[in-house]
Amino acid sequence: MDFKKFKYVSLILGVLITLLLAGCGDKEEGTDSESGSTDSNGEVDYSEAVDYTIIGIEPGAGISVTTEAAIEEYDSLQGWNVELSSTGAMMTELDNAIRNEEPIVITGWNPHWMFAAHPDMKYLDDPLEIYGGEESIHSMSRRGFEEEQPEAYKMIEQFEWNVEDMEEIMYEAEETGDDINQIAAQWVEDNEDRVSAWSEGVEDVDGVEVELVSTPWDSERASSGVLKAAMEQKGFDVSVTEVDVAIVFESLATGDADATLAAWLPITHREFYETYQDDIVDMGPNLVGAKIGLVVPEYMDIDSIEDLNPNN
Repeated sequence: MDFKKFKYVSLILGVLITLLLAGCGDKEEGTDSESGSTDSNGEVDYSEAVDYTIIGIEPGAGISVTTEAAIEEYDSLQGWNVELSSTGAMMTELDNAIRNEEPIVITGWNPHWMFAAHPDMKYLDDPLEIYGGEESIHSMSRRGFEEEQPEAYKMIEQFEWNVEDMEEIMYEAEETGDDINQIAAQWVEDNEDRVSAWSEGVEDVDGVEVELVSTPWDSERASSGVLKAAMEQKGFDVSVTEVDVAIVFESLATGDADATLAAWLPITHREFYETYQDDIVDMGPNLVGAKIGLVVPEYMDIDSIEDLNPNN
């Protein structure tokens, strides 16, 4: 090869190498294959990475309604959407995202087995307190229930347990695939000291029927399953009907059901409670320390809803 030809080939190779390096540099500065695009400061734009979408659960659920309100109130969520489907669908997306260390924003709540399955998750701070602070799950009844069935009313009123108890049952059901009512019944057998406090002063009965109304969520299935098993030890004939949360409150107000263990207050079910509060009886909390909000994996370097960006 003569000198001129060698010089020409070297020049071409130099240009190609320069272009290749420049392209790699642009890729490193502009995007991250796992975490989405980055801004001008090199920080991950998680909002764009999740396509300005919050993964939610069933339409009409308390946390779904609250999330729609959060999108309206937060400047950082302007232009965002909440994808409403089902709890199962949300958990599938969460599992996939965490497996691949991808960004995701979901509607989350305690108690739920999601935090046992994925302990490295966190709630985003909620400066506007749209989701409220600590929630309690209340027992409620129809009016006249105490006078007509005082023993049943007393046992439901005395029922209380904690977040860890509920999540233990929920997680076991998820891991084993066993029916949550069977697991709840076994929990009652294994925790006689706890159950005896609920039945203190309650007389045995013979087949007195009690109609509990609940929501189709594992947290409420755990509560209803545990109390059903405990009350049946005292001779009650307990049935549990799962309906939409709006129907829970309506059925108590109309007297179609006796009681529920599924009222989340003061935020999640506030709208439903305020609509029917004159026609139902609040028996007080059966669980304290519940929480709802927007949840992300720990590997996402944000701490507040206000750290997100609007979809302008």
